[in-house]
Amino acid sequence: QVQLVESGGGLVQAGGSLRLSCAASGRTFSSYAMGWFRQAPGKERQLVAGTDWSGGSTYYADSVKGRFTISRDNAKNTVYLQMNSLKPEDTAVYYCAVAVGLRRIGVRPTEYDYWGQGTQVTVSS
Repeated sequence: QVQLVESGGGLVQAGGSLRLSCAASGRTFSSYAMGWFRQAPGKERQLVAGTDWSGGSTYYADSVKGRFTISRDNAKNTVYLQMNSLKPEDTAVYYCAVAVGLRRIGVRPTEYDYWGQGTQVTVSS
């Protein structure tokens, strides 16, 4: 059974940092694209950061460029999201996802096949 388990969310003041982790189990995801999405109340789920199968190519939403960094450790079947200079507008539930059919980065949620349960990130002003 495939599982993605996120951790590292929480409450932080504006300007602070958090590091999210997503550990995958059930199969090896080293050949597939992985991404971090977020969804705030009343808003659509959007891709925040993505990485191709190797980690050599990454994507960032304009709103997080220069503040967030995605990385992956294929040996550990884990993807990370380092979030710095957090803002109140970063508040959302963050989900990691894997696109089994893709080696490149997918930007649409429909391109991803497996999802974690989500972790809440709350940034206070």
